[in-house]
Amino acid sequence: MYSRIAGTGKYLPERILTNAELEGMVDTTDEWIRTRTGIERRHIAAEGEYTSDLALHASRQAIEDAQLTPADIDLIVVGTTTPDLVFPNVACLVQQKLGVPPVPAFSLEAACSGFVYALGVADQFVRGGQAKRALVIGAETMSRIVDWSDRETCVLFGDGAGAVVLEATDEPGVIYSNLGADGNQADLLYAASGVSRKASQTDGFGMLRMKGNEVFRFAVKTLERMVDEVIAENGLEKGEIDWLVPHQANIRIIQATAKRLGMSMDRVILTVQDHGNTSAASVPMALDSAIRDGRIKRGDLLLLEAFGGGFTWGASLIRY
Repeated sequence: MYSRIAGTGKYLPERILTNAELEGMVDTTDEWIRTRTGIERRHIAAEGEYTSDLALHASRQAIEDAQLTPADIDLIVVGTTTPDLVFPNVACLVQQKLGVPPVPAFSLEAACSGFVYALGVADQFVRGGQAKRALVIGAETMSRIVDWSDRETCVLFGDGAGAVVLEATDEPGVIYSNLGADGNQADLLYAASGVSRKASQTDGFGMLRMKGNEVFRFAVKTLERMVDEVIAENGLEKGEIDWLVPHQANIRIIQATAKRLGMSMDRVILTVQDHGNTSAASVPMALDSAIRDGRIKRGDLLLLEAFGGGFTWGASLIRY
């Protein structure tokens, strides 16, 4: 038993925040942001619009794309670090809003790697016969934990959601998952405070903090090693991968990963310019964009990869 991607969906909030607008908020320039990150704009959730709302829109698209109904879903897994509430978890809120019957529904936290982690978990449920059709979501409202006076981080992040439906099949779809973490690097990228730990006065409640240069170096090194592992573990040649679908964090990190694979950038799905770093939402949104515009076709071999706070990282090798 294997799982395959049967449908995809995505959602971006209506409000767009451009680089030009950020020039009036912090000491930065459109040129600096584009050059260093590749980002041109990001989407910001409206007041009263929450992570579960974004996830709901993306999920409806994915279920429709799979030619199913919410009643067909028998598992929901959400990757997010910006939940609506402490509990119920976002998956339960999506379950209620979609009208999915009583089935397992849970969220997991792996920062920007959240969707890849969620995909790996859902794949195991399907392979083990515990689910036939799983809804896997990456959804974030990162704007709620961004310090808009911190020019090092506020230019990077945006809000959005992406979703896929996995269904059971007798031929490999999700071929291989490679997940990892290193908690020793926690102080390089974190959100200050949580339910059981209050923020210091200098950090501010829940605000995102990042040591950008250190994160960049660690991310590039880790992703290069992970790519090599995926290739080796599956007996592949680098040229056999049709598309790289990376976490949309920074154009320079994406370029470094593509170089490691020996891939030209025209075989890399790039959406960071349109929505910035949407954390767990970025990989499924990039995947949906490339499937809907016809670049990714059935039978293509895909490598999905992400790196996030924790540090966490993950990759999925998928035959679409």
